Amino acid sequence: MNEEVLVEVKHLTHRFHLTKKAVIRAVDDISFQIYKGEVFGLVGESGSGKSTAARCLMNIYQPSEGEIRYRGINICDKKEFKANRKLLQTKRQMIFQDSASSLNQRMKVVDIIQEPMKINHIVPPRGTGRQEAEFQMRYVGLDKSFLDRYPSELSGGQRQRVAIARALSMEPEFLVADEPVASLDVSIQAQVINLFRHLQKEHGFTFLFIAHDLAMVEFLCDRVGVMYHGKIVELGPVKEVFANPQHGYTKALLSAIPIPDPVRERKRKIQIYQENDVKNGSLQEISPGHFVWKEL
Repeated sequence: MNEEVLVEVKHLTHRFHLTKKAVIRAVDDISFQIYKGEVFGLVGESGSGKSTAARCLMNIYQPSEGEIRYRGINICDKKEFKANRKLLQTKRQMIFQDSASSLNQRMKVVDIIQEPMKINHIVPPRGTGRQEAEFQMRYVGLDKSFLDRYPSELSGGQRQRVAIARALSMEPEFLVADEPVASLDVSIQAQVINLFRHLQKEHGFTFLFIAHDLAMVEFLCDRVGVMYHGKIVELGPVKEVFANPQHGYTKALLSAIPIPDPVRERKRKIQIYQENDVKNGSLQEISPGHFVWKEL
């Protein structure tokens, strides 16, 4: 695996202030690196802070504390961000979970795919904007006849492919996919995941892949971070974390993966992690590249 660091997150914290006294610490002092060309997975239950961390990486949220560096650029620093705005807006793209709300319902598909190029004043590499849109549609497995339709005229899987085509039109080097298949049928999920794998292998894109489905993470990702109550409690190569989970929460997550054998499925025991919070501690390396949260 390429050891060149593309994204570096240091002590990232983000709070949501509900009232003057009520504060939710959605992300709580997390640190990790994403290497160029790898697929890094973030897993955890709803509310664990995965999507908030992703939005901080994409400058949708301004972190409360900490530092995020992309290609060495501190994207949390307003001056550095402004000086590198075009690079950061074109080389990083995000695919959201809900394609129905992330696509403008009043725009045709051809205009949706062209929009990022127009905003960033980029000349379409394949001639006209429509030719570029046709190319990207073919790439994600959709016919060009869909270009003149509106999102409401497409199925969920087709809309998600349009969202992917829009992101790919910028030829990014870093893609953030925030539970991109959670709302799709199982057969469509498999098609989209295979598309991601193809993109990564053929073009060497770097992915941050956020998911609930651990089987997908095992299939697609190189490394994985397990989030619980805003903290990363285990981090390491996917094969090692899945084969030898160390933290109680990771063990509970893995025990809940369905087994495609009715007899074994009935006999299996799901572990329950009952801690309500993550106490004071830190990530400690137990083997090369495998980190586990240890209490002080």
